[in-house]
Amino acid sequence: MRGITRRGLLGAGVGAAAAIGLAGCESAGGTGGSGAAGQPGKGGGGGASPSPSAKARLIGDGSTADTGKQPHQPARPEPLEPGQTPPQFVVFSWDGAGEVGNGLFPRFLELAKEHDAAMTFFLSGLYLLPESKQTLYRPPKNRVGASDIGYLTDDHIKQTLKYVRQAWLDGHEIGTHFNGHFCAGSGSVGNWSSADWQSEIDQAVKFVTEWKTISGWSDLDPLPFDYRKELVGGRTPCLLGQDNLLPTAKKLGWRYDASSPGGHQMWPAKKLGVWDLPLQQIPFPGRGFEVLSMDYNMLANQSGNSTKGMTSRYPEWKKQSTEAYIAGFQRAYESNRAPFFVGNHFEQWNGGIYMDAVESALKHIAGKKDVRLVSFRQFCDWLDVQDPKVLEKMRTLQPGQSPTGGWNTFLKSA
Repeated sequence: MRGITRRGLLGAGVGAAAAIGLAGCESAGGTGGSGAAGQPGKGGGGGASPSPSAKARLIGDGSTADTGKQPHQPARPEPLEPGQTPPQFVVFSWDGAGEVGNGLFPRFLELAKEHDAAMTFFLSGLYLLPESKQTLYRPPKNRVGASDIGYLTDDHIKQTLKYVRQAWLDGHEIGTHFNGHFCAGSGSVGNWSSADWQSEIDQAVKFVTEWKTISGWSDLDPLPFDYRKELVGGRTPCLLGQDNLLPTAKKLGWRYDASSPGGHQMWPAKKLGVWDLPLQQIPFPGRGFEVLSMDYNMLANQSGNSTKGMTSRYPEWKKQSTEAYIAGFQRAYESNRAPFFVGNHFEQWNGGIYMDAVESALKHIAGKKDVRLVSFRQFCDWLDVQDPKVLEKMRTLQPGQSPTGGWNTFLKSA
C-alpha cells in the first residue's frame, strides 16, 4: 500500500493478493439505472431481471450482444423549472467490480434492487482475462503481462461475467477501471501519455468484447450490451493521470471522468468538454480533517497500511465510517444539494466493516424526499438537459452553503 498520507487518496482493486490503488467510470448510449433525474418511472431495482432476448444480435465473437434498450430505465430527465429545488443525487460506484467468491457483488446488487438504486460498476478489463493468457496484456510503460492487481481465477472470472451481466440487466452502468492498476514508479499511470491511455482503453475493451475467443468458453452467455456504446467514463487507478486521459476521453466521446482526487461537495463542471465528477472530501467524525468519500481512504486513516487492523477497534471504525458517509450526504442534502459520490471496492478490509458501513449509509439515504440513487451516466443525462446558467449559479454554492432566500428565490434569478 504505497503513498498513504494522513488524507490518503489510494484505493484498491479486487483480486488475489490485490495491490492497493484506485479506479474508473462512465458510458455513452442511453440511461442506466434507477429512479432518476427527479423523474417518475421504474428504476434499476424493481422487478426480476429479464433474460437477453432470443433475438439478440451477437457482436463480434459473441462475447457481447445487442439485446435492445437496457431494462429498468427512468423517464427522460427534464430541466429544472424556474426556482425548483434540485434533486439530491447520490452515486454509489465500485472500483474493479470483480467477484472473488466473497459474495459482495451479488450482495450489493440485491441491496440496490431492494432500494430501487442504480449504481456504476467500474469493471477492470483484466478481470476478464485468464492468467494463462496474461501475455496478451501489454501495459504502457510496464512489462508484458504485468499487473499491480491480481489476476482472477477462471472460476472467479466466470462469476464476474455472471454478475456484470446481471448488473446491466438490473439497470446499472458498466464503466471501466482500466486494467493493471499501476500507481507507483516510472510505469505509474500518472506518467502515461494520452497515447498510453488510448492503448490501455483499447485493451480493456478488447478483454471485455473478446473474452470468448481469449478464454475458449464458448458455451457461456454473452454480456447483453455493446460495450463500445456502453462505455462512457471511468476512474483511473489511484486517481492519477487525469490530465493526459482527458484528451483521449474526449476523442472517444466519453461523457465524464471520475478520477479527480479530493473534490469539494459542489456542483460539477466540465474539463475539455467532459464532466469532471470527483470523489469528495467529507467530514470524518472525531477527527480534525476530512476524508475522501471512499472505503480505502477511511481505512488509511484508521489502520494505516494494514487491511487487518486491531479487531477490537472494528466496531468503532465501522461507526466512524458509516457516520462519515452520512455526514457527507447530510451536508449536501441540507444545503447546496451538490451530488454526493461514493467510491468503494468489493473487499473485506478490517473484517468487512466498510461494506457494512456503505450498506448502512445507503439504507439511511434511500427513500428520503428528493433523493435520487443513480449511476454516473444517469446523472450526466440530467446535467446535459439543464440550463447552463442555472448550473453555473448552483456552482457558486460552497460545501454546506444554502441558497440565499431559498431555492425559489436563488434559482429564479438565474
